[in-house]
Amino acid sequence: MQSPDGDIIDCVHVSHQPAFDHPFLKNHSIQMRPTYHPEGLFDENKVASQKTKTPSTAQLWHQNGRCPEDTIPIRRTTRDDVLRASSVKRYGRKKHRSIPYPLSVDPDLLNESGHQHAIAYVEGDRYYGAKATINVWRPKIQQPNEFSLSQLWILGGSFGEDLNSIEAGWQVSPDLYGDNNTRLFTYWTSDAYQATGCYNLLCSGFIQVNNEVAMGASISPISNYDGSQYDISILVWKDPKEGNWWMQFGNDYVLGYWPSFLFSYLSDSASMIEWGGEVVNSDADGEHTSTEMGSGRFPEEGFSKASYFRNIQVVDGSNNLRAPTGVGAFTEQSNCYDVQNGNNGEWGQYFYYGGPGRNSNCP
Repeated sequence: MQSPDGDIIDCVHVSHQPAFDHPFLKNHSIQMRPTYHPEGLFDENKVASQKTKTPSTAQLWHQNGRCPEDTIPIRRTTRDDVLRASSVKRYGRKKHRSIPYPLSVDPDLLNESGHQHAIAYVEGDRYYGAKATINVWRPKIQQPNEFSLSQLWILGGSFGEDLNSIEAGWQVSPDLYGDNNTRLFTYWTSDAYQATGCYNLLCSGFIQVNNEVAMGASISPISNYDGSQYDISILVWKDPKEGNWWMQFGNDYVLGYWPSFLFSYLSDSASMIEWGGEVVNSDADGEHTSTEMGSGRFPEEGFSKASYFRNIQVVDGSNNLRAPTGVGAFTEQSNCYDVQNGNNGEWGQYFYYGGPGRNSNCP
């Protein structure tokens, strides 16, 4: 199917997807649904449906058709997509070391990777999943090799060579997709972005079971400054019986899972959860990038102007969704991108985050 944004979506039989190129998956019997959902997931939906809630978003390609049962929609990789990458091998991979270290780390180390963050995080416990409702925007990107994303991270291991990470959210990445559309994405790595893992279905790993949602496809509609607000809800959790990490998009779409054998630490549990924004600052001409994070506005502007994550939750060892405790906030340069945590009845734990990048206080 041709999508209005120029993408081509192929419907591929569920057993012929890229995941099954993985040597460990040769004889894998696909799990079509999780054994358990986290407790407390559906209570929240009942409450939400009684209130006026922000409308959720769809995917553009749905305007031109759907994929039949037993197939999954895959965004077709074009020759141009691959040519934009530094090499075929690097296509669909994040640069090494793009994780926010909210710990007391040498600041020189932080800017070395050129990635900047504004995040909320929890650590110090064992986590079996995370959830958030994420405000959707289309931030401006200054250089094609930069990106802006808003996501959750499920992390295990140290920030050294053996970091395990599962990530999901929305991103604008001209390098990866060839345009400035806001797109749904996932990422995983089991060795700190070195040799394993990729975005979406660009390598073997994530097993998709859903025939309605395409990874990497454009999200529509997008929030407007001082106008209509749209958000997406993402849940990633570990099935207590099978041990696989599942992802759900919105209230209705269980997308698929990362088999637990892909990971070392995460085959057991996560030791840290992060939510928030990340941009690449390539520091062209010695000036900070003007690539925006979130809506491109600072948190203090508030609703309908600044971007937010709301109802952030973690899944505990009893498979219960609950509000996180001891949430910290972290940003490398608060004059460029900032974060502000809050808590109220309807939004639970939430935060506003983002910023314009280069400005008079962020040269």
